[in-house]
Amino acid sequence: MSNTIKSINPYNQELIETYTLETEAQVFSKLKMADKAFNDWKNEDIEHRTQLLINVGNILEERLEPLSKLITLEMGKPIQESRAEINKCIFLCDFYTTNAEEFLADQIIKTDAQESFISYDPLGVILAIMPWNFPFWQVLRFAIPTLAAGNTVVVKHASNVTGCALALQTIFEDAGFNPGCFQTLVTNHKVIEKVLEDPIVKAVSLTGSEKAGRSIAKVAGQHLKKAVLELGGNNACIVLDDANLNKYIDTIVKARMLNTGQSCIAAKRFIVTENIYDAFVDKFTAKVKTLKYSNPLNEETEIATLAREDLATDIQKQVDDAIQKGAKVVLGNQRDKAYFAPTILTEVTKDMAVFTEETFGPVAPIFKVKNIEEALELATNSKFGLGTMLFTEDTETATEHISKIPDGAFFINEMVKSDPRLPFGGTKASGYGRELSVEGIHEFVNVKTVYINK
Repeated sequence: MSNTIKSINPYNQELIETYTLETEAQVFSKLKMADKAFNDWKNEDIEHRTQLLINVGNILEERLEPLSKLITLEMGKPIQESRAEINKCIFLCDFYTTNAEEFLADQIIKTDAQESFISYDPLGVILAIMPWNFPFWQVLRFAIPTLAAGNTVVVKHASNVTGCALALQTIFEDAGFNPGCFQTLVTNHKVIEKVLEDPIVKAVSLTGSEKAGRSIAKVAGQHLKKAVLELGGNNACIVLDDANLNKYIDTIVKARMLNTGQSCIAAKRFIVTENIYDAFVDKFTAKVKTLKYSNPLNEETEIATLAREDLATDIQKQVDDAIQKGAKVVLGNQRDKAYFAPTILTEVTKDMAVFTEETFGPVAPIFKVKNIEEALELATNSKFGLGTMLFTEDTETATEHISKIPDGAFFINEMVKSDPRLPFGGTKASGYGRELSVEGIHEFVNVKTVYINK
């Protein structure tokens, strides 16, 4: 097994950097450093912790351009989307700077005691295993509330964005965090499994595939450790007869094509009622055709390559399966190395991989249904449960169906998206636990009952 990993630009296949994997001894030295740092960090006033969050946000703003370029070079998303990702991280820092103290304050509860309350104490060292598709946002939406709560963190990032991983550690160091509060582990999954097993690590957060989630959950369960799992999704986008296509078609296309379709919360199954079906296909296709493909560093680029060539190969297999089973290609179905053209499929059925599996790329299968009842039945026919979006002018009726959607999110006339102010997470094979908002900061604390008689 090689002791190096390579960061390769997916657009032109050029080598960006080669990194040497840390030895197991180096990794566990960092783990001990995180444990030592926790003993001091947990006692820091919340005012001090939030001041450092302000510093992180300021550094992100100061380094917006080089960090955005780094994201684009390593995983290939259009530069405008990379900037948007960094700006969203700045908003995240602002949110927890403003709200962390309130979220972590003791909660007074009236009981038979003279005084009783709930306190929120940090757990210790928390391990994070993070993906490449939003290399800053995914890490920071875990790390910011977790650090604010008084924990320390060690992060195993995806190997193809190692430059981003190391840049994140530098940001926290430059922001004034105690040494060991935030550390990047440049290692392989075999060593990470040993890290998770170590008593120093108190819990784990994983954002990744269903397969990775099951593996990590098994190890965490064997050692009775808390786990938060943000896994795959197969989100339905329901479009009803009365939907305002002129108003929302840009949003609907963005819901599928943002980050070149490489998002767990992207719209992956389009379920359209029959009276608006033809108009939807026409407008959706016309809009997708306008998306500009070029070097992702170019300002005008709207669609880019996938992050790795093997990901494009996987998408091709799913599309080929659909075609073999009777689907029609309205647009796309061209591949060149890591590039896969935006692709629209019609006459799709439930036995196709594009229905049953997550398609992590710019492929849009469109299903025709008779009415909202059939649409909801098809939407919920999935092992995943991350989110559903529904477009209609009758929002009152739409809200009556909220309980029929068993997902972690239900968005009406908007694409499913994560927001620091709202909890984020899924059900079923999409994982468990929540990130963001007050629920996110409470995931890695000891919710402690205190009962006092004087």
